Amino acid sequence: MEDWKLKLKGKWNEVKGKMKQAYGDLTDDDLKHEDGKDDEFVGRLQQKLGKTKEEVIEWIQGL
Repeated sequence: MEDWKLKLKGKWNEVKGKMKQAYGDLTDDDLKHEDGKDDEFVGRLQQKLGKTKEEVIEWIQGL
C-alpha cells in the first residue's frame, strides 16, 4: 500500500483536521473517505483545490 494511503487509514481524523485548516472551504463531503475509494477521494480534492493528482498526494504526505 502506498505511503499516503497508509497515512489516510492510520491517522484519518488528524489528517482531516489539517486539511480543513489548510483549506477552509473543504466540506465534510469533500473529505469523505471510504476504504478502497482512494482514487475517488483524490479526484474530489483535485477538483476542489485545482491541483494535479501528484500535487494532492504530495500534500497529503506532507501533513
